[in-house]
Amino acid sequence: MKLRRIREHYDVKPGYWFAPKMFGWGATPVTWQGWLATFVYAAVMLLAVRFMPGSYIKLAVAVPITLGFVLLVWRKTEGGFHWSWGPRKR
Repeated sequence: MKLRRIREHYDVKPGYWFAPKMFGWGATPVTWQGWLATFVYAAVMLLAVRFMPGSYIKLAVAVPITLGFVLLVWRKTEGGFHWSWGPRKR
């Protein structure tokens, strides 16, 4: 019973890559596209932090990349970002 509700919570309509988190605010990747976007974001951030000289340059690169990723996640999350406390009711 509980496992089915959890599975249904993370099931999204076609075109969405992320589902709202079950507890808290935000989203989690649930499709291969969402996971790929998350891994690409993490790799770009690690490379930027590792190879960019100076803190200000790192910040100037990291902020737009992070804002772009958050915007992508927000647009590709079924139902958008909101506070939740438990599985979605359908």
